[in-house]
Amino acid sequence: MDRKQFIKKFEHHFAGEPRLFRAPGRVNLIGEHTDYNDGFVFPMAIEFYTTVAIVPTRDRKLYIRSENMDELIAIDLDDNEERRNHWSDYVSGMAWALEKEGFRLPGASLLIESEVPVGAGLSSSAALEMASALALLSTVGGELDSQQLALLGQRAENQFVGMNCGIMDQFISVHGKKDHALFLDCRTLDYELVPLKADRVRIVICNTMVKHELGASEYNKRRAECEKGVELMSADYPGIKALRDVTLKQFEKVQHKLPEVVRRRCRHVITEDERTQASIAALNDEDLEEFGRLMNASHDSLRDDYEVSCKELDLMVDIARSQPGVLGARMTGGGFGGCTVNLIWADAVDDFVEDVAREYRESIGLQPAIYISVPSDGAHEWI
Repeated sequence: MDRKQFIKKFEHHFAGEPRLFRAPGRVNLIGEHTDYNDGFVFPMAIEFYTTVAIVPTRDRKLYIRSENMDELIAIDLDDNEERRNHWSDYVSGMAWALEKEGFRLPGASLLIESEVPVGAGLSSSAALEMASALALLSTVGGELDSQQLALLGQRAENQFVGMNCGIMDQFISVHGKKDHALFLDCRTLDYELVPLKADRVRIVICNTMVKHELGASEYNKRRAECEKGVELMSADYPGIKALRDVTLKQFEKVQHKLPEVVRRRCRHVITEDERTQASIAALNDEDLEEFGRLMNASHDSLRDDYEVSCKELDLMVDIARSQPGVLGARMTGGGFGGCTVNLIWADAVDDFVEDVAREYRESIGLQPAIYISVPSDGAHEWI
């Protein structure tokens, strides 16, 4: 996206000289379905941004135009207490959360355009929330630190939009850093930026182009199953509050007391937390092969124990693992469709993209979208 061209688009629709703010989507390298269990995640910001241009007005109305949706909507800030089940909820939800935090906003004209693929599990919603938050804050000269901004975005999505998400997506969207992935403790919000330079490897994201409808209901079931596991194991381990508090050795001692499905769900989360922590050690030792092995084990656990994969994701992973130069391949995101993430030697990427696209298309009749990204910077003003 060209900055000057985007300003011209704004001037075509609205008056005034805008300020521009951007926030990236993300891909999670490892640590899946651990966030709502107070565990560990390891995402990186991707080189696909949502951009918001803004000029304040005086009428307490937000005039929001999306270039992607080719739609203009007006929101009255004095009547903004309920979601509309519309893409604009992510913007009006951030306005709602900021006002609850004590920032009285003026009206504003906003133009939005996003490079983050929608519906692919790459956090297009968090990117829109964080870019909108920075833009709306700019109208009152307000400032929040990055952690406050992420928590406010999570609050907007939980309480206004109505999606009970964890903190990871908003957190990486504001804290991302070029050439680094981010290791996050979802309980304490302590984090570490871990170097992941693109001189030797590439992160390649493969979109299966499917999203199965059962995702939301199954997500809620998985949360309940994890909570049941904590409840049952607390008889032996009274101090535990979440699966993150249970070591693999402790789990193995009491797993026979759990119903089979609950046992498998808990085993995934507990082993995934261990894999995520081990992956940081592997990167710090520059052992990329070990990191790839951990990615592979993560997918197998998500497929077999957590059961959130699907035939398209498994096919994409199997095809990827058969390609030269692939270190690791796994589903990423909530599951039941969406994307896989692949760690590949840099000199093998071109052949990988061509061969995976062809084999997936021939096997299933869908043309996948394939994105190559490097770790990128988090939300910022685009100057």
